[in-house]
Amino acid sequence: MQQVLVRNLSRDSVQPIQARFCDSFFCRLRGLTFQRSLGIQDALLLVHSRDSRLDTSIHMLGVLVNLAVAWIDSQNQVVDVRLARRWRLVYLPKRPARYVLEMHAERLNDFRIGDRVSFEEVETDC
Repeated sequence: MQQVLVRNLSRDSVQPIQARFCDSFFCRLRGLTFQRSLGIQDALLLVHSRDSRLDTSIHMLGVLVNLAVAWIDSQNQVVDVRLARRWRLVYLPKRPARYVLEMHAERLNDFRIGDRVSFEEVETDC
């Protein structure tokens, strides 16, 4: 399973987040469904092939915890941030995005619209 380190380049005080890289249809569909908890440093990065509002919409059906969600475009700029509440039907970003970063709800204030982020592959022992 590929991991990436997500850094907010616009806010030095924000701790990096280690995210599971999720670029297949089934991985994105499953997301964090039925996961009972999520560590404060852990996240899921849903990766799409292009910027889109519709493709990067998310559902929270079957998701047992609220999530902080940041939508990021192909220029690595945050285009929307929201608290996604569990069991809600759908959330769409305000502007087209390529990446959806789903993280612990306490990380909601770590990202703001306009922030720049970077993605670094994490070496794993396999």
